[in-house]
Amino acid sequence: MSSWICARLLLFLLVAAPGAIAQVPRPIMLEELTWTELRDEIGSGKTTIIVPIGGTEQNGPHMVLGKHNVRVKVLAERIARALGNALVAPVLAYVPEGGTAPPTAHMRFPGTITMADDTYAKVLESAARSFRLHGFRDIVFLGDHGGYQKVDQAVATRLNREWANSPARVHAMDEYYLATETDYPQALKRKGYRDDEIGTHAGLADTSLALAVDPRLVRAEQLAAGRAGAKAEGVYGNPSRASAELGQLGVDIIVARTVEAIRKAVARR
Repeated sequence: MSSWICARLLLFLLVAAPGAIAQVPRPIMLEELTWTELRDEIGSGKTTIIVPIGGTEQNGPHMVLGKHNVRVKVLAERIARALGNALVAPVLAYVPEGGTAPPTAHMRFPGTITMADDTYAKVLESAARSFRLHGFRDIVFLGDHGGYQKVDQAVATRLNREWANSPARVHAMDEYYLATETDYPQALKRKGYRDDEIGTHAGLADTSLALAVDPRLVRAEQLAAGRAGAKAEGVYGNPSRASAELGQLGVDIIVARTVEAIRKAVARR
């Protein structure tokens, strides 16, 4: 290669590099920031922190145990970027999932991890107190699972009562979960899918969301087996016709509803 060509190539790289770097989104995940970067982000106005709450539980023979954790992290990041003034805390992956003696609910399946309601409430409360201490004004609980929504609300109510004379508030956004459980299934029904196919756990809706978020969460070869195994295998619905396209419909609905709800909640504060 001639020196002239090398010089032109070097010049091109020098000119193009700053533009390429500028296009990289700034990190908004708390665990990807240094403490000084976080301090500066809060100082610049990013005073909303989203706390994504997942759960480690069985999701039928065709979906991984960490489905809730992966899903809520991805959706929380999209919600935070849409808000523009929010950061995202690490995912809380251990939540109430049922009893252990005897095993109840999802605890009947290997791999599910549970904790007592009061222990979970203390974890949430401690996290919220930490965020308030460091300057966050709006602390948003984003729960991807139905089993602990009431605990989220109770913790938010208790802390808001205690912090009534301060600018900090906790928001337990049940709109996020309701969009998953009502708005999204309604959209699927308008496309001709039945309730018994859409399901309530590891069915068409649940599996489609997983495919849209990260197809590695789903074992495609097990989708038909999920239909046959039904409740005995932890499946409430029929995932055999699940697709990333249907899941993206749900992602868009959940993100839009939640962003709107958070903005309203913050405005009320």
